[in-house]
Amino acid sequence: MSDEDFQISPPLSVPEAVPPQHMLDYPRGTIAEWTITILLLLFGTTTLVQAFVIPTGSMEDTLLIGDHLLVDKLAYAPAGPISKYLLPYQPIRRGDIIVFRYPVDIRQTFVKRVVGVPGDRIRLENKVLIVNGHRLKEPYKYNKTDYMDSYRDNFPADPNVHLSEPADAMLRETVKNGEVVVPPNCYFAMGDNRDSSLDSRYWGFVPRENIIGKPLIIYWSYDAPTEHLASPMMGIDHLKDLALNFFRKTRWRRTFMLIHGYPIQAD
Repeated sequence: MSDEDFQISPPLSVPEAVPPQHMLDYPRGTIAEWTITILLLLFGTTTLVQAFVIPTGSMEDTLLIGDHLLVDKLAYAPAGPISKYLLPYQPIRRGDIIVFRYPVDIRQTFVKRVVGVPGDRIRLENKVLIVNGHRLKEPYKYNKTDYMDSYRDNFPADPNVHLSEPADAMLRETVKNGEVVVPPNCYFAMGDNRDSSLDSRYWGFVPRENIIGKPLIIYWSYDAPTEHLASPMMGIDHLKDLALNFFRKTRWRRTFMLIHGYPIQAD
């Protein structure tokens, strides 16, 4: 796996299952999400909202290659004395989808799902995620390979691939009783396409200061290959593809689709 295979790049220009009532714990319901979306679209600047395109499949099938997103940069911002009454700021929670600067190279931007918050104990057994002793049922997760990998699927373990230094440090310093313990001001993040995701298993924790915001809405989704989307510049091949296939390859059903996290109860 290469690091660049699992990043999201700027646009080409510019748990045990949780009962439905737990959804009420999230301050942003559907009406609130649409209200914030409209406000950001009307008045947003790069300090409030930012656009990204997904070039790879590490978050399939929640986010697809070619999904163009608007990212809410206010969602996790500290609430001010007045703004806290106007916008529903929230803490980072398990199950949130986050956009963040890749800890190994902050010039790159990734999107993953938070599965561990500070203090959580994380391990995987035969592809099943266990948080604080709870074997989680994850409806958003996909395992698209049949074979078991000794490190990827039974984590933490002796690595069978090269790891970044932060991941090596994670295994040396935070593993207790066969579990990774998430340190303060850090988060453990994984892709929903669990067998094909370069995530915290391979590069360690996401520091709080690296988190940019949360994906808010898919404003356009276009079925294009990774090589057309990974570069910040729009290539000739991609321009030709758009000219010939814009209407046929645009995923119209995903246009203006709100992106929601899934609350994971693991306490």
